[in-house]
Amino acid sequence: MPDPRYTPAPPVQIQHPEWARAATLYQINTRQFTPEGTLNAARAHLPRLRDFGADILWLMPIHPIGEQNRKGTLGSPYAVRDYRAVNPEFGTMDDLRAFVAEAHRLGMRVILDWVANHTAWDHPWATEHPEWYARDWAGRFRPTPWWDWSDVIDLDYARPEVREAMTEALLFWVREADVDGFRCDVAGMVPTNFWEEARRQMDAVKPVFLLAEWEARDLHRAAFDATYAWSWYEAVHAICQGRADVNALYHYYSWNEKAYPHDVFRMLFTSNHDKNAWDGTMYEQFGDGLEAAVVLSVVSEGIPLVYNGQEMGNRRRLAFFERDPIDWPADGALDRIGELYRQLFALKRETSALHNAGWGARMVRVVTDDLAHVLGFVREDEGSKVLALFNFSAEPREVALLDGPFAGRYRQPLAADTEPVALAEGARMALEPWGWRVLVR
Repeated sequence: MPDPRYTPAPPVQIQHPEWARAATLYQINTRQFTPEGTLNAARAHLPRLRDFGADILWLMPIHPIGEQNRKGTLGSPYAVRDYRAVNPEFGTMDDLRAFVAEAHRLGMRVILDWVANHTAWDHPWATEHPEWYARDWAGRFRPTPWWDWSDVIDLDYARPEVREAMTEALLFWVREADVDGFRCDVAGMVPTNFWEEARRQMDAVKPVFLLAEWEARDLHRAAFDATYAWSWYEAVHAICQGRADVNALYHYYSWNEKAYPHDVFRMLFTSNHDKNAWDGTMYEQFGDGLEAAVVLSVVSEGIPLVYNGQEMGNRRRLAFFERDPIDWPADGALDRIGELYRQLFALKRETSALHNAGWGARMVRVVTDDLAHVLGFVREDEGSKVLALFNFSAEPREVALLDGPFAGRYRQPLAADTEPVALAEGARMALEPWGWRVLVR
């Protein structure tokens, strides 16, 4: 009989909702999503988003925004003045309920952005419960230290009352608006055991999906389904900017496989509200490597994110504190990148090896004779097999496949040339500059 002291405990102790098995994420910046900037106007886009392949819709914070020390004209949606209300700029509670109900009718889920680390200066708690807040060296309310977040003040999670009030606020939206979970802002700045207890209580109401804006393995144990893969973004960005080669991705994928359990979601993205507003559009960030980055974000291990407008080729940085609506094409047609995302999402749904977390297959490295420029891997389970190759360089490459489970006969679902491909030991593959190949069996 094995000694129970040495029996491994499951590294992930939450149950992911079944509907997240092959899910994709789509982020909605309600203020900029439509000319009206309202939830009702956004609701009209839901059939389009369903057809595009979005499964989980992430609404940026929908709460009233603080006025004291506000940034810009309209303020940051991450400066929350009331955790139990809808920002009148966006509509009413009934408008939110209608948005969620229609998304559910169309087979999609909705998660709300949640800001637990801090509140606006004029949140009622600041006057009703000033003892709930952290203080600086002089005893004053304290914005998050070392950041230029002057429009918010930090809560003190050493106080049980703060934890109880915040948990009840989260449960309010699950019960009253039927939302399906939360994306949690700067989640690592809040104690993990708070999130674990809140998750336990939310799951008792309905299965939820939680995404942490943080990159830490232990958040997955009993709190979060998904975490940001910031380091994946930085690796691909550095490669596309000419500051690194493919070794940067070997570092990420080694870390992802050894330091993280298999049964977790790592969110992969080529843009989000922070990157778009402060660093640049996907075109600025990835240049000629954008298409390869998009494909890798969907076919490698992780759950892919699209930030609103990417599917239509938005080339603008959207303002953060002002109204700056997306310029949608009149015919609503997807551009080249949007159509690629749509095809990739369809492939992800129909190919079990590409499913999320423990439902999908692990990546197995394919070794080539050009390791500095070409990334290769296979994902295979009993039902399907995917071989993916990426040339992360500006030069054409023809590589020999030297090691890995790549042999087999494949179809090319994403290629103009749909002829089957048969690969045996010693096979060679030609890749255009910044080119990629995704083969499926």
